[in-house]
Amino acid sequence: MKRNLVVIGNGMAGVRCVEEILKHNPELYNISIIGSEPHHNYNRILLSSVLQGEVGFQDITINDAKWYEENDITLFSGETATEINTEKKVVVTDKNHALSYDKLIVATGSSPFVLPIPGVEKEGVVTFRTIEDCKNILETARHYKNAVVIGGGVLGLEAARGLVNLGLNVKVVHNTEYLMQRQLDSVSSKMLQHQLERQGIEFLLGKVTEQIIGDKRVNELTFTDGTSVDADLVVMSVGIIPNTVLAKKSGIRTNRGIVVNDLMETSVSDIYAVGECVEHKGIVYGLVKPLYEQGQVLAKHLCQLNPQGYEGSVLSTSLKVPGVELFSVGDFTEDSSTRSLTMLNQIDSVYKKIILRGDIIVGAVLFGETKNQSKLLDLIVKRKHVSDEEKKQLLQAADKDSSSIKSMKQSEMICNCNGVTKGTIIEAVQQNQLTTVQEVKQCTKASSSCGGCKLLLSDLLDYIQSDECDELFERKSLCTCTKLTEDELVLQIQQKNLSSLQDVFTQLNWLSLEGCAGCVPAIQYYLAMIYPDRAEKNQFFYLNDNVKAQHMSDGTYSIIPQTYGGKVSAKQLRNIAAVMEKYQITDVGLTTEQRFQLKGIMQEDIGAVCTDLGIRLRPVNIHTIHHVNTYYSGGNCKCHTEASLQLSIQLEKEMEFILTPHEIKLSVSPCKHHDLEMRTNDIHLVGVERGWEMYVGGSCSPQLQQGELFSIASDHDEAKRLICGFVQYYRETANYLENISEWINRVGIIHIREVLFEETLCNQLVERLQAEMMINVERIN
Repeated sequence: MKRNLVVIGNGMAGVRCVEEILKHNPELYNISIIGSEPHHNYNRILLSSVLQGEVGFQDITINDAKWYEENDITLFSGETATEINTEKKVVVTDKNHALSYDKLIVATGSSPFVLPIPGVEKEGVVTFRTIEDCKNILETARHYKNAVVIGGGVLGLEAARGLVNLGLNVKVVHNTEYLMQRQLDSVSSKMLQHQLERQGIEFLLGKVTEQIIGDKRVNELTFTDGTSVDADLVVMSVGIIPNTVLAKKSGIRTNRGIVVNDLMETSVSDIYAVGECVEHKGIVYGLVKPLYEQGQVLAKHLCQLNPQGYEGSVLSTSLKVPGVELFSVGDFTEDSSTRSLTMLNQIDSVYKKIILRGDIIVGAVLFGETKNQSKLLDLIVKRKHVSDEEKKQLLQAADKDSSSIKSMKQSEMICNCNGVTKGTIIEAVQQNQLTTVQEVKQCTKASSSCGGCKLLLSDLLDYIQSDECDELFERKSLCTCTKLTEDELVLQIQQKNLSSLQDVFTQLNWLSLEGCAGCVPAIQYYLAMIYPDRAEKNQFFYLNDNVKAQHMSDGTYSIIPQTYGGKVSAKQLRNIAAVMEKYQITDVGLTTEQRFQLKGIMQEDIGAVCTDLGIRLRPVNIHTIHHVNTYYSGGNCKCHTEASLQLSIQLEKEMEFILTPHEIKLSVSPCKHHDLEMRTNDIHLVGVERGWEMYVGGSCSPQLQQGELFSIASDHDEAKRLICGFVQYYRETANYLENISEWINRVGIIHIREVLFEETLCNQLVERLQAEMMINVERIN
């Protein structure tokens, strides 16, 4: 039976969340949406484009009446929610509709801030937030000529440019000396000012509005410095205020916004919030990309898909003004810990500034040429180390041809707001014979939100349609048995509650009902990760003779008895020697992982050898934590090794027989005297005076790569907690056969740190790992 989902707010954030819910599980909820405006869902960000004459009102509609009807969504447009009865779970509107809910999403957005000065109530003083505001400005422009925009931020400048297009004399009043001072430095701000002045906008900077003068209608603005300016139309664009009144009145915790956690849950059970009305970790977001990311997390949570929580967003800004290329991202302020790279071309009005901490880019400003914006955003989000050569390339002038577009990977983002990659656009264009930017926008949603990527999208489309383009979109299905990608497979398993190989094969239309060597282990792994407590004994983790013993080329078998940390007792040595004599095993040696390997065992003796050894055997041919390597001091090193040996043993016991997407090599060194070669392992701990340094992402293939310092643990317990949490987060978010280095490169080390440094999240990861370990031990025994 469907449950009732009510959404208060018909704006971009709330409806995007609904879209995501419908994508994941369209049969889960009866959905009702309450919207104060008498319109269907539309793109508020493109109102400035309407004002500039680039698009019409009909072009900014995101979902029309047909969409609501096709998805069985009841829309209460032109109605405002006035009460939330949290005990009875009922929402009441100003038209006396009472809607009962099982789950409630508050997406009330924000309202424009109006300066508390005399005269704001006069005719001709407007805000710029809704379709009605835009229509009011367009009508006013037919009868009056002098417009003043108060506010030199993004929206104010876009509105000012639209007013110029309407034939008005336009002045922008800003209370500081620099436009967009939160997104730009002084150089780029002045370059922007000069560019807009050439387009007909006059600027009054460092001015604080004191009063609006006029009888019924505005005719003048006065400033605190004693000056004034004539005005028939005043557009206020000085910020927004989250709409929290309804939530606060209903007993929901609010601060600047409605306070939510990482799953977008409010302080009241079954009530959630997304969008500009939300405050997450002290931050209120007013840009579309964070709001969409919030909606995606909440949609997965409401569909019980166990999402990774919302961790905040890297903010980026562009300006939708014809003839102006501008992009700002991250933190571009400078201090003693930063360095900057700058390129200024005053002839072509091109300016680029990149801010680094160490070799990691933390912020950037691009003016006049923004073709590297996607690459910069990717580098900043993932906190990638950037070589000196890459830094130079980022500052170089963009190629006049399409080589910069051609060099982009298909996985790189074109539209960050909607998560549309280069590959997705190539696929859409080639499959649907798309020929215009508008067609691409309608098909993929690229450039349909803030519009900042329109130029890049246009360049990509030109490239796709050129003779130079030889790329085909490569849709990487899991294997030849299916057309599903790995992500699609996992989603189908979750949505359809599939719990066995046979369920997957039959219900997902597998071409081979026995699968293949590529898909069977992957499916088994994902089933084990999704349903760790459902599996019957040995269903997902089957240890038999073929797993315990490795088949050799000469027809015999080899086995590796478990010796935690590589430490062997006298009793174990005598036992191994006795077994060797009894079964005439003549070939024994030490592996590179400090373990005994017995070779030359006949197939008929395997069972008896295992029984007589009485030692748990290490599994082979499956992806698990490898033996934990411990460095035993040699040469001139006199450092004590007992602490590192004990930590190795504890880690190995904590994670023995845990399945992983790819094999993991883990090592522990007591000191830094001989640990460099071990830093090429996936995870490496080294003892230091302060505790244990944890390095991650080392690799021996395709080339040697030392791991990056992840954190410093103060003691054994903290080291174990960090490593166990790290391994579990890798297991839950990596693709099958994706190694740790590849995983870190994809999701970003800073993000992984944010998850594990949040004590509650880290503890939850460790608890899930320990619970699964207990389940696996029971199955094996």
